[in-house]
Amino acid sequence: MSRQFQRTIENFECAQCGFAVDGDGYTNHCPRCLWSRHVDENPGDRKADCGGMMRPVAITGKPGEYRIKHRCEACGIERWNRSHAQDDFDAVLALAKSQADPGVQ
Repeated sequence: MSRQFQRTIENFECAQCGFAVDGDGYTNHCPRCLWSRHVDENPGDRKADCGGMMRPVAITGKPGEYRIKHRCEACGIERWNRSHAQDDFDAVLALAKSQADPGVQ
């Protein structure tokens, strides 16, 4: 099984918030709410059978180099993904705040 990235350009509607997302081949989550969907075994391959929603649960990095951790609500797998320049910065800040204060959702 290859872990090599496969660029897949797809537009999609976010199943969490309904936002229409214009994909660029590197888009792996909604830029409005930061949620994702468990569709890949390896980046871009679209081979995962799960299809569960992936909640953004953690963030790390510095401006311009953030990484978002997603956890699948169906199977529990966790994956780190790079943030995207189009990500809503208020959503990024809210995720950082919820990480600092676990009582915030």
